[in-house]
Amino acid sequence: MAPKSDNTEGNHTQAKLLVLLISISDLLSDNRSLLVSENLAAIVLRFVNEQNKPLNSQNVADALQKYNLKKTAVQKSLDTLADGGKISFKEYGKQKIYLARQDQFDIPNSEELSQMKEANTKLQEQLAAQKRAISEVEGEIKALQSNLTMEQIKENDTKLRKEVKELEDKLEKLRGGVTLVRPEDRKIIEQMYSEKISQWRKRKRIFRDLWDTITENSPKDLKEFKEELGLEYDEDVGVDLQSFSDLLPKSTKRPRGW
Repeated sequence: MAPKSDNTEGNHTQAKLLVLLISISDLLSDNRSLLVSENLAAIVLRFVNEQNKPLNSQNVADALQKYNLKKTAVQKSLDTLADGGKISFKEYGKQKIYLARQDQFDIPNSEELSQMKEANTKLQEQLAAQKRAISEVEGEIKALQSNLTMEQIKENDTKLRKEVKELEDKLEKLRGGVTLVRPEDRKIIEQMYSEKISQWRKRKRIFRDLWDTITENSPKDLKEFKEELGLEYDEDVGVDLQSFSDLLPKSTKRPRGW
């Protein structure tokens, strides 16, 4: 029977150890919870004091999202701080508004307020002067950016010199009596140009006849009707058939009105 007694005592010892371990675990858990709660309260208190303006629990929770804090935990911390007198609060219906205690801040007297206003005015003037200076510098930068670079100037200079040289060579040939267009080529071009002018004049006359026939008894305003159809006369776009006809050599010109 002795071995059985030893087993019983061993079981009692193990049970006591298990109970002791559970108690230690619960104590550590409570300490961790207390530590987390204290850290959370410190974070919330610091934020409320830094803001120093009316806040509700949603404002605080939104601002402290970087700490992964839930609104319920933030609300609990705010209430704990308010109950402990570390922050002030006002109730408006079902909503609570929290505010940093004002007695912890140094409130300036009238003379200090006056000095602060003067300092603020000077700072505003300095800020305005800096903005003007920045605006002037930005304007100069834009002006410089719109100017050609030295490389672009050199490229343009080379291009212009080349064009001038080509024109001078062409002018020299003309002064020397060199014929740039052969007579036979000139005649072909003049005939082609004359034919195009004739086609233009013919088509213009055909259109006029058709247009007069269509609109002869039309009740519509002719100008509005023309715009509705999207029609344009030569004159509407600044083109004059006669001015092109005048370019023809006299031998190939037609009398006016053809």
